[in-house]
Parts: sequence; structure tokens; C-alpha cells
Amino acid sequence: MIVGRFLALLLPILFFTPCVEAAFPFTGKVVAVLDGDTIEVLHNGKAERIRLNGVDCPEKKQAFGQKAKQFTSSLVFGKTVVVVPIEKDRYKRIVGDVFLPNGVNVSYELVRAGLGWWYRKYSEDVVLAVLELEARLERRGLWVDPAPVPPWEWRKRK
Repeated sequence: MIVGRFLALLLPILFFTPCVEAAFPFTGKVVAVLDGDTIEVLHNGKAERIRLNGVDCPEKKQAFGQKAKQFTSSLVFGKTVVVVPIEKDRYKRIVGDVFLPNGVNVSYELVRAGLGWWYRKYSEDVVLAVLELEARLERRGLWVDPAPVPPWEWRKRK
């Protein structure tokens, strides 16, 4: 009896929660790079907009914004990637980890190259924290600037 009630409550949640569909990893071909941290992946005939998890790249009009986009494009454009969805954001994009065919995490590469910040507000990934610190210490990418403006602060000013 208790199990029946539990299932009656659980099943609608499982089948009608919008994030459930996005919870399963999938593969697809990258058909567009919109900016350093947003790509489109063709999956089952549909272009899915993916926001890379844990990284926030400079905006297009910021210093290093175009370099971040070019770097992401050089890594993923035209390649088949694995997307591990985490959630959908307020813009209905899938936020997820994206892996290259060789298993490399795209977010890690952006932060390692100094072309993105660890997005602390939304990620607790300590690997990103370490990669950002290394990039800062070695003055890679945007860290050549003594006081780079994080994109979340730049967006507030606009």
C-alpha cells in the first residue's frame, strides 16, 4: 500500500519534469559555436543549444571574447562530442559538460588556456579552480591583463 502511494507520487514527477529528458548523456555533431561558452550540437535532427558547464568566457565585445570563441571553435566545430547535461538554464539552454572524442573536457581546456573564468557561482568543480589558478600564475590568455573584468561583472555594467 505504501509502495503504491509512493509510486503514484513519484511517477508523475519522473515523467513530467522538464529536466529528466536532459539528464541523459548524448552524442552529436557541433554545428555552431555562438561564443566561447555556448555551442549548438545536432542531436536526433535537432540543434540543441549547449552552455558549457562551469566556465564563463569573456563576452564577444570584451577583451579575449573573440579569442575564446575561436578557441572553442578550433576544439569542437564539426566534431562529434559527448554532452552530459546537468540542467536547463533560464534561457532554456542545456547546461552541461562537453567532451571531445578523446575524452577531453572543453570547459577545462578553456580555463586552462586562460580564455574563461571558473564560474564559481554555478560550479563547485575544484579542477576548474586549480586550472584557473595555474592560468593566472602563468599569465595565460586574459590573465596577461593585471585586472581582467569577469564577464558577470561586465554584463552588470551594460
